[in-house]
Amino acid sequence: MNADSTPNTTGQATAELLRPLTLRGVTIPSRIVVSPMCQYCAQDGFADDWHLVHLGSRAVGGAGLVFAEATAVTARGRISSTDLGIWTEAHIEPLARVTAFLRRMGAVSGMQLAHAGRKASCLPPWLGGARVAPEAEDGWEIVAPSAIPFSEGEPAPRALDVDSIAEIKAAFVAAARRSVAAGFDVVELHAAHGYLLHQFLSPLSNKRDDAYGGTLENRMRLTLETAQAVRETLPESMPLFVRVSATDWVDGGWDLEQTVALAKELKGVGVDLMDITSGGLVPHAKIPVGPGYQVPFAEAVRKRADMPVSAVGMITDPAQAEAIVSSGQADMVMLGRQMLREPYFALNAAQALGGEAKWPTQYGYAVRTRRS
Repeated sequence: MNADSTPNTTGQATAELLRPLTLRGVTIPSRIVVSPMCQYCAQDGFADDWHLVHLGSRAVGGAGLVFAEATAVTARGRISSTDLGIWTEAHIEPLARVTAFLRRMGAVSGMQLAHAGRKASCLPPWLGGARVAPEAEDGWEIVAPSAIPFSEGEPAPRALDVDSIAEIKAAFVAAARRSVAAGFDVVELHAAHGYLLHQFLSPLSNKRDDAYGGTLENRMRLTLETAQAVRETLPESMPLFVRVSATDWVDGGWDLEQTVALAKELKGVGVDLMDITSGGLVPHAKIPVGPGYQVPFAEAVRKRADMPVSAVGMITDPAQAEAIVSSGQADMVMLGRQMLREPYFALNAAQALGGEAKWPTQYGYAVRTRRS
C-alpha cells in the first residue's frame, strides 16, 4: 500500500486513530477527516465567510484532513444554484483564504471535485430539494450518460454525446489545476452518491451502446480517463482520492465486485486512496443504515485492491473510530454529521484515547485550568 504511518518514537502507546498518515508528499496529522458536506450558501459558486468559519472551525477542532464540500467543475454540474464552484479563475482567491487558514491550524486541506449530472438543478434541502425546471429561475438543463431521470415523473436529462463528455473531462482537469492554485493539499474525484461519474459506472443509469456504456470496462472508462488526466495535472507529491459508492443497494446495479475492479484500475493510473461510501443512485434503494454500516465495504476494497481506503457512515464515537483504524478495516475515517454536532471531535477523541489534545493557544489555557 502507498501509505506510511509516522513511527511513534516517544515510547508511549498511541492510538492508531491519532497517528499521522503519509500519502505521496503529504502527511496528514491524524486519521480523522472532515467529510465533504454541502452547505448550500454559495453565490455563483463563490466561497464566503461561512465556508471559512465552517471549515476553519473543524481545523481548530483538530481534524487531520478537512474537505470542502462537493465543488462543481461546471456551473451545470452544481447540485443547486447555491453550491461551491471552481469553474473559473475567479473562484480561486476566496478558496485560497480558506486553505491558508486550515494550514495555519495544522490541518491538511482537501478539494472534492464533482459534477451532479442528472441530480443537478435542485432546490436546497431545507426548501424541499425538488428538481428545478430548466426554464425556471435558478434552474438549468441537466445531463447524464442516458436520458433516464433520477426520479419517476421528472423530466429526462439530456444524454451526453462524446464531445460533451470530453468537455466535462477537460473541466475536471481545469478544476484540479485551480485547486492546486488555491492551495489545496489533496484532490478527490466524486464518483459516488449518484452523481455524474457514478451514473456512468452503474448499469441502472448507463444504457449507452458506445465506448462509455455496456461492459464494465466501458462504464468505468470516464472515471478512469478523468482520474488519469487529473493525476497528470497534479504535482507528483499531491495525493489523489476517488470517492465511490460500493453498491447501489439494488439488484443489477453497481456492486462491491465492480468497485474492487474499479479500485484496482484506479490504483494503476495513480490514485492513492479510495473513499468508500454507498448508495445515492436511485431513490428507491433499501439501505440498512446503522453504526458503521459501510465499513465492511471499505475493508473489502482495502484488502482486495491492496490500497489505502477511508471509511464513512455513522461513525460517531472515538472508540468506534479507533477500532476501525486499528483493526485494519480502513486507513482513515471520515465524519460528516458528527462533525456538525461536534466540531472539536478530534480534540475530544485525543483526550478520550489517551493522546495529547493540542488545543489552540487561544483556548488551551482556559481548557486546561480548573478555575471557572
